[in-house]
Amino acid sequence: MAIIEEKSVVLKRGLLLRLRGWFFTGLLVTAPVLLTVYITWAAIKLIDGQVNRLIPEFATWSLGDVPGAGLVVGAAMITLIGAIAAGFLGRWIIRLGEAILNRMPVVRSIYGATKQILETVISTQSDAFREVVLVEYPRKGLWVIGFVTGATKAEVARLIPGSNVNVFIPTTPNPTSGFLLFCPVKDIIYLDMSVEEAVKLVVSGGIVSPPDRGLKKKATAENLEKETPKKGMRKASTKKVTSKKVAT
Repeated sequence: MAIIEEKSVVLKRGLLLRLRGWFFTGLLVTAPVLLTVYITWAAIKLIDGQVNRLIPEFATWSLGDVPGAGLVVGAAMITLIGAIAAGFLGRWIIRLGEAILNRMPVVRSIYGATKQILETVISTQSDAFREVVLVEYPRKGLWVIGFVTGATKAEVARLIPGSNVNVFIPTTPNPTSGFLLFCPVKDIIYLDMSVEEAVKLVVSGGIVSPPDRGLKKKATAENLEKETPKKGMRKASTKKVTSKKVAT
């Protein structure tokens, strides 16, 4: 009887462990999907609500109740504003508006900083947040992930000797906050991982690690080095054969 009871207890424990494993597996599969759908839906509803406020007649249209219609209308409005701003009249209106904003004590600081950040991030010629680096911080022996936001310029570059770059050090789990460091180029290590992979690494606190592309590059280089001598030997052998034919 005791043996039968022990077997039943073991079977129950095994079943509970399996159910627990299945539950966490289902949670890992469904949670990212549900969160993505929820955040996307919330963003669409927020934009639709803002469009309804700006255009009260939009709610009475046949497309007013369609989710995402406000997003399309908003994108069309932004594109139209950009087209107008690219013309002579649009540039004159923008200069006039900026002149008014620059005379307001608090507003001019907010507008100037926001405009400069957006121009830096959106500009296609900008190198901001395109390179991931390792920086020895806050002391020797400790390393952190950083993003190169550009070369150090102006007064800071004049006062700091050598070649330096601006590196943004994000914090975990909120990568939008962090520190700005002016680092010598010789003291940073450039990584092969993409910006998206580095952000995932920072946000997850090191749990989600990207694959090591350096090993793949090293293996590819070694394979090429192994194949190169063989090609050289083939060329040498063909030269010998042709020289023998000429001699005969």
